[in-house]
Amino acid sequence: MGYLITLEGGEGAGKTSILKRLVPFLEQLGHPVVSTREPGGIEISEQIRKVILDQNNMKMDARTEALLYAAARRQHLVEKVIPALEAGKVVLCDRYIDSSLAYQGHARGLGIPEILSINKFAIDKYMPDLTLYFDIQPEVGLSRIESDGNREVNRLDVESIKFHKAVWEGYQMLVQQYPERIQVIDADNEIDAVVQAAQEAVLAFLEKNKEKGDR
Repeated sequence: MGYLITLEGGEGAGKTSILKRLVPFLEQLGHPVVSTREPGGIEISEQIRKVILDQNNMKMDARTEALLYAAARRQHLVEKVIPALEAGKVVLCDRYIDSSLAYQGHARGLGIPEILSINKFAIDKYMPDLTLYFDIQPEVGLSRIESDGNREVNRLDVESIKFHKAVWEGYQMLVQQYPERIQVIDADNEIDAVVQAAQEAVLAFLEKNKEKGDR
């Protein structure tokens, strides 16, 4: 069985850029890697992604949003993640369950326990083995988005700063709730320093589990 390593953080934290650099790093060390993202990763989930992130859908109810994320997650898990894990690969996923807990559970006010319940039904036993949380103040992350002309601006990007601060608060709660799984990385640094910290965290995790002979 492989490992599911997820990358989390607020808007503009740099997760996607860092993931792209983690893949060749691990492959050079001989680890078979599958990189993917949520919502998305496979055709059905990408279709759901378009609905969720479309700026024309600002009227979407919070529970509808939460259920759509869970549905996309389930299909992605069954089609792509589980087969990769069963093949012994390291799966690097840009967002996973913690995004739902922080965004819909805390920021939308639906409750972290309630969203966790919905998602446990969706993911069954497949919680992340390791989560890298890229911590950055919302104002900094959003300013990065504004200055990046190549990045798509989606429905969540245009939410109020109050919402994004609530997302940050939600992640801080999750760090306290899952200290053994979530590794906090300061994302308010130069990209090379953040990438290095991510590489070191992943490598330490893999080496630790290799020594334990868990898989």
